[in-house]
Amino acid sequence: MQNCLVLVTDNHAIGVINVRAHLRIVAVLVLLIGGAVAAVAQTKTLAPADPTDTRIPRNSRVYIAPADGFEQYLAAAFRKKSVPLLIVTDRDAADFEITVTHDKEQASWARIYVWGLLHGSASASLQVVNLRTKVVVFADSSERLVALRGERSTAEKLAKYLKRRMEKDEKKAGAAASQSKARL
Repeated sequence: MQNCLVLVTDNHAIGVINVRAHLRIVAVLVLLIGGAVAAVAQTKTLAPADPTDTRIPRNSRVYIAPADGFEQYLAAAFRKKSVPLLIVTDRDAADFEITVTHDKEQASWARIYVWGLLHGSASASLQVVNLRTKVVVFADSSERLVALRGERSTAEKLAKYLKRRMEKDEKKAGAAASQSKARL
């Protein structure tokens, strides 16, 4: 009867409790609750909470605003360049909104005859806004003076730049997290 607690009232034994078994159960419950709290805290750090935070987390939902058909080129470029975003068709379901402008010019007669260039030029700009904080988190532009595929090539260039920015932000977040763990 080591590590047991005997409950006694009026010199009569009511029950015997195995203290070691109960301590094991309490220890397991404390570990489970602590792990759950840590997991919830870790998932909450993925979404930007600070209004000045300009990160775009992986698998964020984005809405691409209509732009005279250029949004189709941009969505296709996101798929081709494997940009880790979920494109949604409902603005209310999105975390971020992407607005784009684009311009495509045909080759002028001087360009064709003087320089021998048959292809026109294309330019586009992209802006990503966090819908919760209304902060512009990313903006870039692309200009192709000799655009063989015009809108397609400018959309792919913008997608590549956005993906590069997201990967850079993930590296920074990972480095900051490892530094904070090292301090503990």
